Amino acid sequence: METMNIALPEAMKHFVQERVSEGGYSSVSEYVRELIRTDQKRKAEERIDALLLEGLDSGTPIAVTPEYWEAKKKRLAERLSKSARPQ
Repeated sequence: METMNIALPEAMKHFVQERVSEGGYSSVSEYVRELIRTDQKRKAEERIDALLLEGLDSGTPIAVTPEYWEAKKKRLAERLSKSARPQ
């Protein structure tokens, strides 16, 4: 694992130390990793939201029925079987 040093003002340092002791974290590193994971998850959710909105705005709506999903799965399975065949 790589090491990364950061500089914090005294007030932020105390805040982080309080969060570690009160929040059940074993170390400052664990707390910072959790903050980063939370930010990564937030970014991924923003990306999904953007893609969903793009899809909603992408054209004429279609009915998504169980039959639609079955046909979609069948086409995907066919595509995967073709790509798995030796050339």
